[in-house]
Amino acid sequence: MAIPEHFLNELRDRVGLVDLVARRVKLTRRGREHTGLCPFHNEKTPSFTVNDDKGFYHCFGCSAHGGAIDFIMATEGLTFPETVERLAADVGMEVPRSAPRDREAEERRKSLYDVCQIAADWFEGQLGGMAGKDALSYVQGRGLTPATMTRFHIGYAPDGRSAMKQTLLARGLEEAQLIEAGLLIAPEDGGDSYDRFRNRLMFPITDAQGRVVAFGGRALGDQRAKYLNSPETPIFHKGDLLYNLMNARKPARDGDTLVVVEGYMDVIALDQAGLPYAVAPLGTALTENQMTALWRIVPEPSLCFDGDAAGQRAAQRAAQRSLPLLKPGHSLKFVALPEGDDPDSLVRAKGTSAFTDLLHSSLPLSETLWRMQVMNKNLETPEQRAGLRKDLRDMVKEITDSTVREYYGDHFKDRLNKAFAPSGTRSDNAYNSAYGGGPNRGGFNKNRQFGRHQRPSYGRLYAPPIAARSGLGQGWKADTYRRERLLIAALLNHPNLIHEVFEEVGELHLSSPELDNIRRSIIEKATSDAPLDLEGLRNNLNSSGMADATTKLIAELTGPGIAKLDPLARPDATLTQVVKDWTNVSRWHQLEDLRREFEAAEVNLGLDLTEEALGRFSELQKAYNLAKADAIKIEDS
Repeated sequence: MAIPEHFLNELRDRVGLVDLVARRVKLTRRGREHTGLCPFHNEKTPSFTVNDDKGFYHCFGCSAHGGAIDFIMATEGLTFPETVERLAADVGMEVPRSAPRDREAEERRKSLYDVCQIAADWFEGQLGGMAGKDALSYVQGRGLTPATMTRFHIGYAPDGRSAMKQTLLARGLEEAQLIEAGLLIAPEDGGDSYDRFRNRLMFPITDAQGRVVAFGGRALGDQRAKYLNSPETPIFHKGDLLYNLMNARKPARDGDTLVVVEGYMDVIALDQAGLPYAVAPLGTALTENQMTALWRIVPEPSLCFDGDAAGQRAAQRAAQRSLPLLKPGHSLKFVALPEGDDPDSLVRAKGTSAFTDLLHSSLPLSETLWRMQVMNKNLETPEQRAGLRKDLRDMVKEITDSTVREYYGDHFKDRLNKAFAPSGTRSDNAYNSAYGGGPNRGGFNKNRQFGRHQRPSYGRLYAPPIAARSGLGQGWKADTYRRERLLIAALLNHPNLIHEVFEEVGELHLSSPELDNIRRSIIEKATSDAPLDLEGLRNNLNSSGMADATTKLIAELTGPGIAKLDPLARPDATLTQVVKDWTNVSRWHQLEDLRREFEAAEVNLGLDLTEEALGRFSELQKAYNLAKADAIKIEDS
């Protein structure tokens, strides 16, 4: 049985040809290409070149030519199937085998590229027509030039349930194709399919070959989700692709600079500002496959996420996720944006130089990891310092490459030794170096002293609730169940709230099974394409066989008596205020849970000073400090 063509294309995309050839040939980089002595004939002057962008090698002496599969077959004498198996194992892919029906699916997959291209052309045409008049005004208001709009093929999806569907069906496309390409939504109840993208600015997403495979759409009205991406399809896997990667590849290689930003508009704004080497993930955290794709272009791409708490968390997740993938010469850098800024707003307000200055001052991965570990920690006691050492040691263990792991271990050991050198032996320079530039950075304070009866600094974690300064009602603070009722009631009485706090709702831990049933049902409803209304939610709960107690609870939380619970849950409250207050209460809820766990871990540490107990204490301390910092920030905003 044959190997499907789409699998071979994906395999070629994932395999780094330069890395593969470099295992046998000493290569030297020259511009966009690498050169070396040809492995297929004897020569003294290099005539062998490897072009990673185009995915082939070529020898000007003996005319040897091919890609990754050809190279392995020629140098190791393997058959084609054996070579594919070897390369697939190297990049973590499983080789499928195609039967006759699979070949039919392959033909359908090829046709999906045509469908997506036709849709992209239609969206682009709509932006320039009467239907896209308001959308065009919006784009122009964002400062985009006609040349930029053309270069990125920006389009517009009209505000109609089936405007695109009817047009493309009239052009001979099949409804099943449009559904499979993710352009139409087919209701589960068997009703008529309808356009997925409506009243949205459209951004075509291309694969490594430049073929349109999906779309991102930015809402221009009151839609629930600000950004909406195509679903997973036979030709689109969002964890493998990066927006604008094909266009950014050449300038990134030429300038040895590749920047990862959060959104489509950030990429486009940087390109228009003369910085054409930016890419963006597709609505998800940066994945391992995306990092590998970045490293095939430059050895140290820069991650530049927004200057808010969510952006910082995204950077931390990327840093941690990169550890098992690190290898000599490949790493990440991190760009810190001013709080409240994104790349788009920064270059529009302060110009290109403001962004390039930040790029030049980016932090290496090692410094970012160090700051993640020491941020908001107080490390005056031996136990706290031992906890930091253990955290760093555990983090280094995640690095699979032995050489990189050894150097990271030595690096952090040196920083710890400098940070905790005995009094009188530590120089200011060593101290500042260890603490990231100053004695107050990273949560340290070398001058703090404690009397005999004073608690260590982590005792401040038991201070009165930070939410006590809020204008919210106070009864929910002391009563966990009442606080949980308040959070769910607000979600029920404000259907659009879930789209503003979706991640927080997903991480919310509730002690009440009935309330948690409602929480899960809200999430399921929000991730479907059906409207999120109270009646639909009740039907969803009833159809899932939930107990009468749960549906009765919904009636209580949406009834007239809910106004007595707290202003947050009232249906007449504004969404802006509800989002702020709900986030405040949920942070306090999380903080209260962590406080109880942390308190128990402290007691346990006093009774049993083991490495396991110390590790548990340190993990909870770190989690509590992060949650506390978030809550204080939101409370003060």
